[in-house]
Amino acid sequence: MDISLPFSRRRAAALAACCLALAGLAAPAARAAFPERPIRLVVPFPPGGGTDLVARQLAEGMTQNLGQTVVVENRGGGSTIIGTEAVAKAQPDGYTLLLATFAHAVNPALHKKLPYSTFDAFAPVALIGRSPNVLVVSPKAPFKTVQELLAYARAHPGKLTFGSYGNGTSAHLAGEMFKSLARVDMVHVPYRGSGPALTDLMGGQIDLMFSTVSSVAQLVKNGQLRALAVTSAQRSPSHPDWPTVAESGVPGYVVESWYGVYAPAGTPADAIARLNAALKVAVQGAGFRRNVEEEGLRIDVGDPRQLDTFVRGEAQRWEKIIKDAGIAEQ
Repeated sequence: MDISLPFSRRRAAALAACCLALAGLAAPAARAAFPERPIRLVVPFPPGGGTDLVARQLAEGMTQNLGQTVVVENRGGGSTIIGTEAVAKAQPDGYTLLLATFAHAVNPALHKKLPYSTFDAFAPVALIGRSPNVLVVSPKAPFKTVQELLAYARAHPGKLTFGSYGNGTSAHLAGEMFKSLARVDMVHVPYRGSGPALTDLMGGQIDLMFSTVSSVAQLVKNGQLRALAVTSAQRSPSHPDWPTVAESGVPGYVVESWYGVYAPAGTPADAIARLNAALKVAVQGAGFRRNVEEEGLRIDVGDPRQLDTFVRGEAQRWEKIIKDAGIAEQ
């Protein structure tokens, strides 16, 4: 500053310089509120399944609430690891999200060398909801209740076969937990997807299966399968006449599929809060509720800590089942 200027002018110049400096400091605080561009919701499964349906319903509701398009991106493969890794390595800015499922909690026990840390690479946003599997048998099976199935299994150890849509899937682990808690011996038969497994179940090539509500509800209604029980802690609101496995003779048995949304670790807290609020609104929409009824989904949305606590508990619980069952790393 030129000290030859009169004092009053020097003071005015100094004040002007301070104002400019303060304006520069305030500029970042005046940035546009999150979000200001489209958001990606990564689904680690191919299009067309139950997870894809949930994702698209969520995306529609979030788009309306956030004022920015939420685009569903299907990145299936590798037991959900491919899509999950993509989110783990994305910029932590709130614009890339993961719709996680049961596999997110069991993969650490199934895979010794994941390309990300399940609990360090992600920031929880919200648990969306939980849904049961259903224990189904052929209508020609000699048992009509869980108690009759247990009696048959104990009288014929190693004879019953249960199908699944692959090693380490919820259908597989539901069967392993059933074997463990009920103390029965059954043989696991893995398939490449639920379709072939259900076809063989209806044809009598396997004896039973733990499958999703959406995949078996119509088959049960048409008399092509018989539902013995649901795997959740409470009866399903959409099928209250189906008892739970726990109340049918296997105390403590609970297996639930679930959906939760994560962002990359380091995502700003204000973005997490905004996304959490948008998800809470999205799941209350009539369209979302109507379209997830067949999935048997029980909506259960809370704060990010709820999702973190729930998934850590699931991971710990399934680690023991996987270890005891001697399930090989995939």
